[in-house]
Amino acid sequence: MTPSKTAAAAKPSPAGPTTAPAAVADPGGLGLGAFALTTFVLSVFNAGLLDDSVEKVVLPLALFYGGLAQLLAGMWEFRRNNTFSATAFTSYGAFWLAFAAYVGKVAPQLDPAYADKATGLFLLAWAIFTAYMTIAALRTNGVVVGVFVALTITFALLAAGAFTGSSGIDRTGGWFGLITAVIAWYGSFAHVANSTWKREIVPTWPLG
Repeated sequence: MTPSKTAAAAKPSPAGPTTAPAAVADPGGLGLGAFALTTFVLSVFNAGLLDDSVEKVVLPLALFYGGLAQLLAGMWEFRRNNTFSATAFTSYGAFWLAFAAYVGKVAPQLDPAYADKATGLFLLAWAIFTAYMTIAALRTNGVVVGVFVALTITFALLAAGAFTGSSGIDRTGGWFGLITAVIAWYGSFAHVANSTWKREIVPTWPLG
């Protein structure tokens, strides 16, 4: 998103404000892209667009792209002294790693009578984290705020669906997940395109 190394210190990143010159390339496009793609694939199943029998296709993405790649983006944001993006990318990278472990290893071992409640608790905790990150996002730009608002609603709906056993709420959460993924993809596209062209050709509507 930054047209030059000099401007990087003065211009907010699409994934959050940067307070020091970049010593590494801006990892925001990678972080948003990893988050968007993995969220999109999972949300296709949550929305009921494909049969759940092949849902585990999301696990490799959760491990390597949504998880590892986003975690690395968070570490690079720490190097850039960008607290918001570092916290967001590292946390959601860890979310996807935890999701892969939960679905692949933990959930099959849970008592079926209480498994949905455990899933609901898992999602509710992430809804709370995302809600307060949304407040911090108000200092970034319109695209990031859109991602966090949509994601908060997504987590809240999926948690409610798990607690109540309502497939209708789950599917609504899946559709909000698809909206979240599209906005995040737009943010990733803006990040990469503007950085490559060295000027803003894709708007992100800075707020800070």
